[in-house]
Amino acid sequence: MAIRKFKPTSPSRRFYEAPDFDMITRGKPEKKLLDSKKQTGGRNNQGRITSRFRGGGHKQRYRKIDFKRNKIGVPGTVKAIEYDPNRSARIALLHYADGEKAYILAPDGLEVGQEVLSSRHADVKPGNAMPLRHMPLGTMIHNIELKIGKGAQLVRSAGTAAQLMAKDGNYAQLRLPSGEVRMVHLNCRASVGQVSNSQHARMTLGKAGRSRWLGRRPHNRGTTMNPVDHPMGGGEGRTAGGRQPCSPWGQLAKGLKTRKNKSTDKYIVRRRKKK
Repeated sequence: MAIRKFKPTSPSRRFYEAPDFDMITRGKPEKKLLDSKKQTGGRNNQGRITSRFRGGGHKQRYRKIDFKRNKIGVPGTVKAIEYDPNRSARIALLHYADGEKAYILAPDGLEVGQEVLSSRHADVKPGNAMPLRHMPLGTMIHNIELKIGKGAQLVRSAGTAAQLMAKDGNYAQLRLPSGEVRMVHLNCRASVGQVSNSQHARMTLGKAGRSRWLGRRPHNRGTTMNPVDHPMGGGEGRTAGGRQPCSPWGQLAKGLKTRKNKSTDKYIVRRRKKK
């Protein structure tokens, strides 16, 4: 996938970049694999804003993705590579040999007509899924389960991949895209390869309106607000904040450890921020 750059015919086009969609082979999605998607505007069931600066955006329909890959031993043929507005990666439409259809995350190198398989005996090639126990060391993987049979939770965004570093007892050590080394049970499933659309992170939106299309409203800094709205607000003239950077509710924004799930600390071999 490449990035298409536009000629600066107007100020909004000067830095505008977009994917060229050369990997896309079909425009319309499979109707039976669609679901409705409610737009919340960042509000909860009481109508109160719980996620700030959200709202608007283009209407979207959710594509049901098979994150479990539990069609064991049934080969599937890639019929199309499609765009998914709900995620940064591309998705692939599979037609299984038993007649069922499903979407999976498309890895780099997956092409229309290629056959993929979810099995412990599958070849180590992009798109195939298998338990970590049956993968060779050094394999680049994505779509990784954290709990056996729950479905993939790790390494699902565009261009990402983890690496199988070691096997020790019942656990595998994976190096995640963040640099963290984490233990995952060997019976958890993962897909081979790197997630597609690797150039996504390099793309620039080019204009404010494009952020609005994505459902992102303008973000206000705390220092531009009044004291009643933010702890860093107020003051005569421009200020640097006058205190440590924090949220509107006083939680420190820099250096504060927010991880609270100590029960899974034992599975982290190396922290992502450790030198």
